[in-house]
Amino acid sequence: MTVLIIGGSGFLGTELVRQSAAAGHATAATFATRPGSTPGVTWHALDLRDPERIEAVVTAVGPRLVVNATSGGSDWAVTAEGPVRLAMAAAKYGCRLVHVSSDAVFSGTRVHYDETCLPDPVTPYGAAKAAAETGIRFAHPDAVVARTSLIIGDRQSVHVRTVHDLASGTRSGVLFTDDIRCPVHVVDLAAALLEIAACDAVGVHHLAGADAVSRHELGILVARRDGLDASRLPAGLRATSALPGALDVRLDSRATQRKLHTTLRGARHFLAL
Repeated sequence: MTVLIIGGSGFLGTELVRQSAAAGHATAATFATRPGSTPGVTWHALDLRDPERIEAVVTAVGPRLVVNATSGGSDWAVTAEGPVRLAMAAAKYGCRLVHVSSDAVFSGTRVHYDETCLPDPVTPYGAAKAAAETGIRFAHPDAVVARTSLIIGDRQSVHVRTVHDLASGTRSGVLFTDDIRCPVHVVDLAAALLEIAACDAVGVHHLAGADAVSRHELGILVARRDGLDASRLPAGLRATSALPGALDVRLDSRATQRKLHTTLRGARHFLAL
């Protein structure tokens, strides 16, 4: 099977490329600034704002599967419109599509969210991700939209890097004790995405870790794993800060987990190893 990873040089994309190539798939990937280094992988420069380039890459690769692991932040053209352009190209050429979305599509009002819950974003990034979901499901009804949470691994993870910087004093700020998510390990997430791509699943699926933890607890877990001084991690309340966004968003991944061989471990598990 030929697999095309969109955003293959990013944190999640790098792991997807590694696992796809290791499984023996003919693997191609795209990059925005510089290609990755996984042996045997074909790399293509791609700007999701360019529909002609999207179609050119899909045509050149001829993939059976396309996995979109890009992250354009709150840039509407990249995060909202780009994935829809990709979905249109994938549908046109008969490619299976798995799109990685985010728990940022939710406001936190309900706290617990399963796949039946409708998006109600409260940030520009969340709104862009929610718009992408809607457009993709219209353009490519057989696509998979996989919502996830904080992606953790080594220091290539922005969340892990933040903990190291705070512990070393090279960065100012706090880790919120009231900002709660369900972090997932990048290896588990990539494996689950490729597994769900290989079955006949369609629609929305949640792929988050089993444990709901605050940003501060997550920081302490990372610090202990990496031999850092956890007492140097400052705590604070997001509710009293000026930062927008949901407080407590817990993705319920149980329905999707029952369909998978891959275990979506909780942070208290994978960070204790």
